[in-house]
Amino acid sequence: MHVWLDPSRKRLGMTGDEFSAALGAADPDNGISTGRLSLDDWRDRCAEALGLSSEQADSFVADMWDWYCGELDEELMAYVANLPQRYRTAIISNSGSGAREVEETRYGFSTYFDPIIYSHEVGLLKPDPRIYAIACDRLRLEPHETVFLDDSQVCVDGARAFGMHGILHESTATSIRTIDTLLADSS
Repeated sequence: MHVWLDPSRKRLGMTGDEFSAALGAADPDNGISTGRLSLDDWRDRCAEALGLSSEQADSFVADMWDWYCGELDEELMAYVANLPQRYRTAIISNSGSGAREVEETRYGFSTYFDPIIYSHEVGLLKPDPRIYAIACDRLRLEPHETVFLDDSQVCVDGARAFGMHGILHESTATSIRTIDTLLADSS
């Protein structure tokens, strides 16, 4: 079920199954995340599938961006900002059209991360090993020289299978300790 859009689902008075079926019909092959469907087209398809007015469709997209961007983990961002310059930081994100602009406006990620790899821009979703290969290529690093942090076990498993040091993000303090240990071991 699309719990990330629960505010929209509740406003529409739909059950989880009804809502999921409508969204599945609007974008059955997840084209929004692989760049085959623009944000405007996705919005229009969802609006049609859900019977939304233009104003409701705008609220629906706003709910999606609020979920997608979430709340910034200030402690983790401070950690990244204070890493020694010899470490490079990147983002690999399963995303949709508009993500780069929305995240940059909200959080200024390009100040701290380079490269930022969005699935909709490269046509690949985590855990496809090719998206990890793109990151390593852009970072000019071998997989074993990288640390990959994600809150999805399947994405962490994919990164590990590719040869990266994968860490499942369950708490900020634990993630920072684990990264520090890996960095200390590599020195």
